[in-house]
Amino acid sequence: MRWLRWEDFSARAAELSRDQRRAASIAAGAHALHDGYTDLIYIMLPLWQAEFGLTYAALGALRGVFAGAMASMQIPASLLSERLGPAAVLALGTALAGVGYCLAGASTGFALLLGALLIGGLGASAQHPIASALVARAFAGPRSLTALGTYNFAGDLGKMTVPAVLSLMLLAISWRSALAILGSVGLAMAVVIFVFTPRYDRGVAAAKDDLRMAENKSPQHAFPLLLSIGILDSATRMGFLLFLPFVLTSKGATLQDVGLAMTLVFAGGAAGKLACAFIGAHIGVIGTVWLTEGLTAMGILALFPLPLFGALLLLPLIGIALNGTSSVLYGSVPDLVAPDWRARALSIFYTGTIGSGALAPVLFGRVGDRLGVSHALILVAVMVLFTLPLAVLLRPALARRHGSSANV
Repeated sequence: MRWLRWEDFSARAAELSRDQRRAASIAAGAHALHDGYTDLIYIMLPLWQAEFGLTYAALGALRGVFAGAMASMQIPASLLSERLGPAAVLALGTALAGVGYCLAGASTGFALLLGALLIGGLGASAQHPIASALVARAFAGPRSLTALGTYNFAGDLGKMTVPAVLSLMLLAISWRSALAILGSVGLAMAVVIFVFTPRYDRGVAAAKDDLRMAENKSPQHAFPLLLSIGILDSATRMGFLLFLPFVLTSKGATLQDVGLAMTLVFAGGAAGKLACAFIGAHIGVIGTVWLTEGLTAMGILALFPLPLFGALLLLPLIGIALNGTSSVLYGSVPDLVAPDWRARALSIFYTGTIGSGALAPVLFGRVGDRLGVSHALILVAVMVLFTLPLAVLLRPALARRHGSSANV
């Protein structure tokens, strides 16, 4: 009888491990593809301008309609997943994103291209809340933080690899054929997602998670606090990226130097998302927020007295701190909400942070027009520090959720 019990336990453990691998792989693959789709637009804008004779305002509208549709539909996508299931909605969103690029490749004018990107943006809206909730459901406790950090890192890999693949394809075939092929990849990925995404039932593990949430219930203000930190973090990141090229050109940077600088920041950011997830699992969420946001503020202020070469050397470290915070913030959402509400909460979180990132350059740009680039960037550094007292206020809620004040 003992042997049968151990055999049953082993089979169940193997099944859970398999489902975890599948959940992590599906989520990471979807994140890489969708983030790659999002950044393909930057490569296509000059080609579309030459092909259709578009103004800069029209080009901005193309980028804006994709980003706007993606940001505005994340909450509806999460609500739909509660009815149809994560696998179906994530697969449908991926298919729509692929169809959008197939239609973009077949577009004969601005209106059709705008409609194609609207469809693509609607499809892309499903990925963030549903894939991250899938990872949070598959991995519990500190493992959830590191798993979500790895998922977050996969998006940056997609931003680097998918546009690079498009650039190579454009050397051999037309942009229309290239978009059709990349769109077809989304259709194929949708089938893989629907077939292989684990279907989680509310079993013993979910019931235990509900019980822990009931025993260590987070205060109602905990999630809004976390969202506020995420909004400030996203806004300051976009403000920094807006002014960085102008700070560097004031030091004598050429266009090639600015391109190198942005690459250094993005490479550091990708590494930071992965590294800070593991750092957060060891020193806690609050400690990581203080570390990364403090380094971000100090790094921004340190740029001013440094010569160009010194500034370039500092940028990867700023990138690590600038983007690393997001991993522990996203990874903390499952700790502050009930399991059945995670997809919805993540959709709200992503909508808030993406919306903040879209609005911040406009507001900071106006500040820059009035006060100058240097004063505006100093304001960005000061704004980063507002996350620190918010993190202190959040600490008791995370400590209560984990049952102690350790590792939060």
